[in-house]
Formats: sequence, structure tokens, C-alpha cells
Amino acid sequence: MISVDDALALVLGLVTPLSSEEIPLRDAAGRVLARAVVAKRDQPPFSASAMDGYAVRQSEVQVGAQFRVVGEAAAGHGFSGTLENGETIRIFTGAPVPAGLDRIIIQEDVTRDGDCITLNDRMDNAPYIRPQGADFKVGDTLSAPRKLGPSDIALAASMNAGIVHVTRAPRIAILATGDELVSPGMDAGPDQIIASNTYGLAAMCQALGAQVSLLPIARDTKASLAQAFDLARGADITVTVGGASVGDHDLVGAVAGDKGLERAFYKIAMRPGKPLMAGHFQGGALLGLPGKPVAALVCGKLFLEPMIRKLLGQDDIDTPKRTLVLSAPLGANGPRAHYMRGLYDQSGVKGFEQQDSALLSVLSRANCLIERPPHDPSREIGEAVTVIDL
Repeated sequence: MISVDDALALVLGLVTPLSSEEIPLRDAAGRVLARAVVAKRDQPPFSASAMDGYAVRQSEVQVGAQFRVVGEAAAGHGFSGTLENGETIRIFTGAPVPAGLDRIIIQEDVTRDGDCITLNDRMDNAPYIRPQGADFKVGDTLSAPRKLGPSDIALAASMNAGIVHVTRAPRIAILATGDELVSPGMDAGPDQIIASNTYGLAAMCQALGAQVSLLPIARDTKASLAQAFDLARGADITVTVGGASVGDHDLVGAVAGDKGLERAFYKIAMRPGKPLMAGHFQGGALLGLPGKPVAALVCGKLFLEPMIRKLLGQDDIDTPKRTLVLSAPLGANGPRAHYMRGLYDQSGVKGFEQQDSALLSVLSRANCLIERPPHDPSREIGEAVTVIDL
């Protein structure tokens, strides 16, 4: 068995960042930007009023000063004339400020009588003008790589980018194996269970921006597995669930080997998830996950997610970890790294009593994994531990 760190290094070595493609900005939410967006214009593209009020020259501003209103400027409708001394225009938020004017007197600070305004004695001193290019200027960039969220999309749109370059979405094929499995919604026989792992893994991959194919459940025959692997051709990562152990019905490794699997490792010193397998396969990578539901999802968190982030060319490949203090004691750990299902709140973090790798209900209630190194001693309340958020 190899360590978690060694296994992670090996699985990451199986994948390389994918090529990029051009797509409309409207379709880019959640995708990973592969090439920086370059601003084609200043924002704002002109000095703009930040408030409703009156545009004047700062040099003419004093308590009691009077101005004649000679025009108006609104968003999308600038004032094209020129102003003489003692003249002003009514201006609204977002409107261009005419050249030569450098102060907006907000409407609350004036008294208007017809076409004449008088400045009140308690004026706000702020200029209320957003300078041209205050947000960004021509040539400024939205850097890559980054996963495009709502604010990024808005910024790219403001930069006048109708098309963006994003990394191609990874293609992930997920395959469950076993005569005991039936798909959700189907009638299960007395000796069968519902296939759940693949649905959780598919949700995990899709949340990262991957395109997922859920393949038909493969039965415990070489022919069924071979046919399923043929359906997975073209995938960047083929994920198998179950069938990778050492029992008479665990055929994934043998059939994948017949189809050219170049195995990088098999078995890892962790729990849950000892029977983990990976290698080069059919022009991509194969990740063979354990069949127990919690083990499959924990291994997906630790290994599959970083593989997808690397395919997407992201900088933050590593699984984020942080330190919390224990709110309940933990017993000593054994010879394998243990990723305990845990729950944290304002008082700290504690592990669930039940850590069986078949208990999805516990994983669903957990909001973190507590990372226990091999042979980690007993831990008391108040001691620091490393956690991975779920």
C-alpha cells in the first residue's frame, strides 16, 4: 500500500490541462477562464455623475451662490452645449459630466426657483463624480485561470467581451459494477441494493464544471465490463465504482488490463478507501474507486476533484484544508490515514461515533472530514486537528 500523498501525486500525473475553446460569454458561468479578458474600453467610459443634482465648476462653489439652469444630462443622453460662468445643468446619476465641470451639487443641497438654483449653507463637500476609467482602463485584464462566477461574468461583459476562451469541460465517464446494483427508481430484488455512489460522484464532478456520462451498470462478467469500457472511450477520466478488490467477482482490474490499462498503483493506506486503483487508460486516466458509498465519495473528494481541477488548468488544485479545535476527544488512530466524518460548529469539531464506510446518512450529516495521520495518538478537547470542508 502507498500513502495518500504518494497516491495523489500519481493520480495527478495521469492528467494534463485540457485545451481551450471559445464560447459566448452568456454560456461561460461556472467555466474556467483559459485566456485573460482584455478591456476594450474604459469604465466608466467618461466622467460620470454619481448622484442626482447639478453640475458646476468647483471654483464657483460657495454658500449662497446662484446658477441658471440651461440644460440637462441623463444616463445615455449627455449635454452637448457649453456653460458660461454662473450656469449649470441638471444632471442625473450615470450621466456624462460636461468637460470643464468638476463638481456635482446634490439636489438636497440646493433651493430651486424656476431656472435658478441657490446653494444652501450646509453643502456636502464630496465631488460626486466617478472619473473616466476609475473601475478599469483599456488594456486592463481579468486574469486567467479562474472559475467564472457572477461578478467575473459582469466584469467581462463590462469590458465588452462577447466571447471568452475557457478550458474545455472535462469528460468524465462513471461506471458502477456489480450484479447487486439497480438504478434509483427501479424495483430492487431481495438481494439487490440501489446504486448511489455514481449519482453522488456525478454531482461532485458537475459542480466542478465537468461533463458527466453515467454509464449503464456493468454486471459481474468480463463481457459486460468490456462493453462498458467501450462506451467510456473518449473520456478524460473513466471512474469505476466497485469491483476493484480481490474477490472472485472483482473483475475491473483484469478487464481494464486486457484493454491496455497501465496501472500506476493499487491499494492505498487510508480509510475509508483502501482498494483504490489508478492508471493510464484508453487515452485518458482510470480511477478505480471502492464500492462502499462513503469510501467512494471520500476518495472522490481527495483524488477525483484535484484531477478535474488540474484538467481545467486551475491554480488551486490542492484540496483546501484548515485547522479547528476539537469539541470532543478522539481515540488513537491505526496504521492508515483516517478521514473521519465530522461536524463543526462554533464550539469546535467532533467526529461521529459511527464511522462505517457504508453509512451515507452519517456522511450526509457531516460538514467536514477530520484528517488523522497514521498512528495519530489520542486527542483531547481543545487540541487542533486538520479538517477538509464538505
